[in-house]
Amino acid sequence: MDSDTQILLTVVGSILVIASVAGFILAKSAKTEGAKKTIANMNARTRSWWVMASVFGSMLLLGSTFTTVLFAMISFLAMREFITLNKTDRADHEVLFWAFFIILPLNYLLVGMRWYGLFTILIPVYAFIFIPFRRVLTGETKNFLISTSKIQWALLVCVYSVSHIPMLLTLPLKDYAGENAKLLFFFVFTAQLSDVMQYVWGKTCGKRPVAPHVSPNKTLEGTVGGIGTTVAISTCLWWATPFNLWQAALMALLICLAGFFGGLVMSAIKRDLGAKDWGASIAGHGGFMDRIDSLCFAAPLFFHVCRFFFGTGADAPPPEWVLRFLGR
Repeated sequence: MDSDTQILLTVVGSILVIASVAGFILAKSAKTEGAKKTIANMNARTRSWWVMASVFGSMLLLGSTFTTVLFAMISFLAMREFITLNKTDRADHEVLFWAFFIILPLNYLLVGMRWYGLFTILIPVYAFIFIPFRRVLTGETKNFLISTSKIQWALLVCVYSVSHIPMLLTLPLKDYAGENAKLLFFFVFTAQLSDVMQYVWGKTCGKRPVAPHVSPNKTLEGTVGGIGTTVAISTCLWWATPFNLWQAALMALLICLAGFFGGLVMSAIKRDLGAKDWGASIAGHGGFMDRIDSLCFAAPLFFHVCRFFFGTGADAPPPEWVLRFLGR
């Protein structure tokens, strides 16, 4: 682990220590039941962040293979929450087998193989076509469009979009060879810090809801304050990225805005399904989907902006055995 990565992890550890100490002090001084409940929720979130930060730190230390497997597991758990809440039909079970145990592993295998060409079209093209083909073979036409759409959405959001995060490790960038772990850190840190800062600003001074019928707890003050604070902090990490100062600010703003609207979209789906959270797997956060909803929409945007504007233009070719099989 180089000195830059050590500094980045130290920054995260310092923030969590400060949050833990502040939470302990606030819990002791809280007077009203409302304040005690809010602080208890904040402390539960902080404890969960310690666990998630430890896993993320291990991911940076153990390399790209571990990172790919970890995000494959996250995608599996997130898609399970998505499908469970959407209540698919019995006729969908065989299609879901393909989604969970064939398409999802194949997608992450392509990430591990660094086969960008096939990775980028596997789910949005081939899986999109295959899902209704396989569903129609069941002979069941009831809820056909609804069922296939749910499974296609699950694959696109929970698998394809999320897998762009470990795919950042394979991205060839100008004058940045071997440094991609820090780019991945910048992305995840910015997206997650934005969620935290919006929560803190919203709880302390939020008054005007941004989308009261979709997510009543999101306020204008919380959104502006949280995104502004996150952009300012993340811009200070420009030295660990392939961006200069103003580019880092714009990229951080892109991540924050995409994450904000991604969170709203996933909240709209939850409201449509009559649910508050996607699950209860993570204390203080809900389910896995509640924790990665902002990443789902920000990851593909961030990846492709990096590739278009900062990439070398030389994507990794297919594996040698594939080329031999094709006679090339």
